[in-house]
Amino acid sequence: MSFLTRTAALTCAAVAGTLLAAPASAAADFWGPTTGIPVSNRVMTFKVLNRTNGQYPDSKVYWTFNGQTRSIAEQQFVDVPVIAAARMYFHLGAPDSQYSDFIELNTTAAWIGVNTTRVDGFGLKLALRVHTKGGQEATVGETQAVFAQGRDSTFQEFVTAMPAQFKHLAQAPLRIIAPSRSAAFQPGGQYQNYFKSYTSSLGYNVSTSDVFGCAGSLASNAALCGALNRHVAQLPQAQWADVGRFYQSAPANYYARFWHNHAVGNKAYGFPYDDAADQSSFVALNNPQYMLIAVGW
Repeated sequence: MSFLTRTAALTCAAVAGTLLAAPASAAADFWGPTTGIPVSNRVMTFKVLNRTNGQYPDSKVYWTFNGQTRSIAEQQFVDVPVIAAARMYFHLGAPDSQYSDFIELNTTAAWIGVNTTRVDGFGLKLALRVHTKGGQEATVGETQAVFAQGRDSTFQEFVTAMPAQFKHLAQAPLRIIAPSRSAAFQPGGQYQNYFKSYTSSLGYNVSTSDVFGCAGSLASNAALCGALNRHVAQLPQAQWADVGRFYQSAPANYYARFWHNHAVGNKAYGFPYDDAADQSSFVALNNPQYMLIAVGW
């Protein structure tokens, strides 16, 4: 679970994500025009964008939210109500296709908290741009360079970037699963002791699966779970938030590192407490006007 699923009762918060001024021409081309977005009668308007590079027509790009399922050919805009701990799902090809992914969100009458997530795995390329009534913007998700890649290339790049223990997480063509979802890292699995020597040397009696899932005793210690995943727990605690030290040595959550390296502003949710040290893809903005949602292949 990510920040939103752990914290359903969110209130107004500071801005997170990557703040942008007026978009450059390349970004404008990717995100498309915004002048025709309808004014919301509720909290804000979502616009769902087909960024599958011609792999699927609009009639085969589906969203499911708040009890409704539509293709973007049928309905591209969504008038979003006040809603708590919600998910919006996306499917390519059919409304129940296994080519799918989701975002997480909460809204109040004048606020949104939203994120993309790779906590469970990767299914589709997703990016979000939130725009407020005051003109502020924040963007998170996969980069435009990732969207431009073919799906096979993305999977292959992941496999190439991974040490041996992580390569099996790529389960083409459907998903790249998170290590917390892999039996190989669970008790009795081939890599059950991946973190064992590291955690034991620091005096922590936690399993590899607990580290990847921020479970067990780590469920109540976000900073430590983040430090173990990033291989900085051996450092003075004041350095646990030093991004330049993250993922520099094994053992580490190289799955999470990959998604950070391929995300806007290097912000991603690669494990449940990736919001430790403000590294997640969570955006919180007051007075939202609209959000653009890019769905890729």
